[in-house]
Amino acid sequence: MKNKNTIIFLTLVVTALCLYYLSITFYSRGIQADAIEYAKDEAGVIDQQKKQAYLDSIWMEPVLNIMGAEFTYKDIKEIELNLGLDLQGGMHVTLEVSPVEIIKGLSANSQNPEFLSALELARERQVGSQAPFTQLFQEAYNEVSPNGQLSRIFANAANRDRISFESSNAEVMEMIDGEVDQAIDRAFQILRTRVDRFGTSQPNIQRLQGTGRIQIELPGVDNPERVRKLLSGVAKLEFWEVYQANEIGGTLSAINSELLTIEKQEAQSLKGTQLDASATDSDNPLEQQLAQTDTTGADSTALNNGVSSFFSLQQMGPFQGFYYNLADTAKINRILKNERIASLIPNTLSFKWDIKVAEGTELLQLYPIKVSRSGAPLTGEVITDARQTIDDKARPAVSMQMNAVGAKKWKNLTGQNINRSIAIVLDNYVYTAPNVIGEIPNGSSSISGNFTVEEAEDLANILKAGSLPAPTRIVEEAVVGPTLGKEAQRQGITSIVAGLVIVVLFMIAYYAKGGLVANVALVFNIFFILGILANLGAALTLPGIAGIVLTIGMSIDANVLIFERIREEMREGIPLLQAINSGYKKAYSSIIDANVTTFLTGAILYFLGQGPVKGFAVTLMIGIICSFFSAVFITRVIVTWMTKKGNESKLSFETPLAKGKLSSLNIDFLGKRRMAYMISTVIIVAGAIALATSGLRLGVDFKGGRSYVVQFDEPMVASEIKTALSSGAFSEDGVEVKTYDASNVLKITTSYLVEQESQEADAEVRTALVSGLTQATGKTFIDGTVELGEGQFTISGSSKVGATIADDIKKSSFEAFGLSILAIFLYILIRFRRWQFSLGAIVALVHDAFIVLSAFAIAGMLGISFEVDQVFIAALLTVIGYSINDTVVVFDRIRENLQLKGSKDLIGTFNMSINSTISRTLITSMTTLIVVLILFIFGGEVLRGFSFALLIGILVGTYSSIFIATPTVVDLTKKTLSAAADKEQASARAKASAKAEATAQQG
Repeated sequence: MKNKNTIIFLTLVVTALCLYYLSITFYSRGIQADAIEYAKDEAGVIDQQKKQAYLDSIWMEPVLNIMGAEFTYKDIKEIELNLGLDLQGGMHVTLEVSPVEIIKGLSANSQNPEFLSALELARERQVGSQAPFTQLFQEAYNEVSPNGQLSRIFANAANRDRISFESSNAEVMEMIDGEVDQAIDRAFQILRTRVDRFGTSQPNIQRLQGTGRIQIELPGVDNPERVRKLLSGVAKLEFWEVYQANEIGGTLSAINSELLTIEKQEAQSLKGTQLDASATDSDNPLEQQLAQTDTTGADSTALNNGVSSFFSLQQMGPFQGFYYNLADTAKINRILKNERIASLIPNTLSFKWDIKVAEGTELLQLYPIKVSRSGAPLTGEVITDARQTIDDKARPAVSMQMNAVGAKKWKNLTGQNINRSIAIVLDNYVYTAPNVIGEIPNGSSSISGNFTVEEAEDLANILKAGSLPAPTRIVEEAVVGPTLGKEAQRQGITSIVAGLVIVVLFMIAYYAKGGLVANVALVFNIFFILGILANLGAALTLPGIAGIVLTIGMSIDANVLIFERIREEMREGIPLLQAINSGYKKAYSSIIDANVTTFLTGAILYFLGQGPVKGFAVTLMIGIICSFFSAVFITRVIVTWMTKKGNESKLSFETPLAKGKLSSLNIDFLGKRRMAYMISTVIIVAGAIALATSGLRLGVDFKGGRSYVVQFDEPMVASEIKTALSSGAFSEDGVEVKTYDASNVLKITTSYLVEQESQEADAEVRTALVSGLTQATGKTFIDGTVELGEGQFTISGSSKVGATIADDIKKSSFEAFGLSILAIFLYILIRFRRWQFSLGAIVALVHDAFIVLSAFAIAGMLGISFEVDQVFIAALLTVIGYSINDTVVVFDRIRENLQLKGSKDLIGTFNMSINSTISRTLITSMTTLIVVLILFIFGGEVLRGFSFALLIGILVGTYSSIFIATPTVVDLTKKTLSAAADKEQASARAKASAKAEATAQQG
């Protein structure tokens, strides 16, 4: 085998990398288990604050040593395999920056009636449109005031440097577009700093380009209300004077003296109990370290020298000031909050932390701020503009302008602080503290320093946070309780293990030692998927686990193709070694085509999908690549090794169970194509009737609304709860109630107040739900994740999707479906060079999609309803990928036979091709079907609709590749050949007639 050493080398490298990342993940899980044990009380209840304190204490401490390389807990968290929110609990939020308030601010809150009418009209149209709000506003203004000039509204003092009264409407809209875009950047910067301080591990925040939205994921949060307040609060920008150290010397000396007394007392107390503690404490060094941090962390040498920890922990920073290691900041905060220390700090002094770590260090600066009861000397509202510029030394800087009121105050403030620092404080944290060189009289300032261009742009955005209001609103939200996350983990692991066991047993039973080789490749495949996910920093989600389960079934396909080819060659009397070489060679093109088409659908899902769909697409694409490498190359290396030096007898590809099965079929599939067309038509028409009468049960992803997962202390009847709730606040807007995974867990979905996306509306819906459930059941609502007692219920998860988001999701779903069809059409056309093959494949794919939709609609009519949401769209596109996978294998054999036999007996050639690939088709379909059936049974309610769509899709995809795709190609090709023959005959007759006429003329 060529390149055997290269394949072995790559396998070893990838295996080593995966082992590295997964072992780090395993070690990290151990640390988290230690933290949980530490935080448990005698009753077994976990104190989340204590758990977080444990993890914070070791965040920057070395906890692992690999071959001399030390890893802190922070390093480990950056390397480990992440779990999605659905597997560990947490909160997902999508916020939208309100362009209405930005436009009002730019107009200086103009009361022009035409302007206000256009804003209101644009706001109404935004609900059902995906166009940018600024475009909707421009269109509305043109309707309300066809000859109106926007410059008359927006040319004010704040915008005088950018537009004038003579500016065109296009120039004004360009300015508005730029300001709205900058406002989103500002909101992103502010939210990022808030999220980074929130205290959760591995938070994720990203701007969704082109949408004006910001997406945030916070794993493990247990206080959603706190998150909502934190993310929706208006930015607070202030300017404060900074004390010099000699001005607060007396206070610092008093703090040191009092803290010395406290720490000596604690040291004596700790020394007296140390013997008993060492006998009872855990041997875990991490717990011992945390136990030490329960004191103020004083150093004995420093105490003896008369220096308290507030000063002994100080580090040398890049400039003068109070610098501390990031790991010590919690200790400093505890010191400053100590009642005895706090009493020594005057009301005019407040310590505030820097918002970011000093460049090239792990140090944070603590600023002594001069405060007063009247508030900050200057606030962000006075800033009219701030931009990134270049100073006189060609360094990145920030230019800042203030209004008249601000300029006067700024003049006084800078005049009083020459050669001193003024702190720019955002949300109570110091963003920067530039030194004042001289008095600034006109409100126009330049802030320079050791900025990069990006840092200067960020600072400009922060400074503008107070000039134009850019409030954010939560348009999408999902809360997953830790209980639901643990249950999802259990269901996912069960699905993977059960699917893997069944496939492994089948492959050995059917392909003997060849099946054992395929199983080795399958284990490598799953191992590689998990390792690569960790390497890429991607999160493993519940739909991602579904992708792994699906990959287990689909990855066998390549080996089935190869093994069936080998068995075909051996039935022709070809020796084993030659049959192996031929089998791999002949199966290669089919495997390539099948994997590429499925990968295309995965890529489209990734680029157009959101949330769980994107997680599924990542896992699916990684799985396709890994399965191709393991099934084609790793198995080839193993097979070559097993058959070297004439040891062919060590390898076999069939058992008595499989011998002769499906090898000599001669079924006239194409003769039954018209019957198949009729059957498909009947099913689709029945589905259309079902869709017209009962429709599909759309999830909140597609229609908007709010859903809640409610857990009770005992089983509940969904229909009774629905009846009770429908007579209350939800009577006009409708409510859906269904059992969710267990008889005591219900999922309640409502469109009540769906058009209102404010926190007040969220609270109103939640209150109405709790009140309705309390009246209906007589039970008491318990907020949180505690164990339920008798007569109690709790909300363990919730989600909200605004109407605008729902429209966007529907639009992206249609785009994903259309792009998948187009991409597959073009690929088939390039590979098979006949439009008939492309069109036949597309007809089959559209047929499969209609059948799946029909199955959902018919199931709904029969009382078995599945929710249609984003995950359903992922399933539908996966069905397309699977179906084209099957179809391409048949087409590939048709192409091969056409090259050998020509197109004289078209139907015979096509029938022969289907019969020769039927064993592979049925085996692959059966293994995948079994795996998906396990997912349907054990995957949980979240994936129930997903797995049902795949079950129907696998069945119909197998059927359509034989009875729809191939017959369509035959019918189209026959017409083409017939038309070509008629054309040739007409041409021949014309030539004969012309020849006869010429002969007659000569005569």
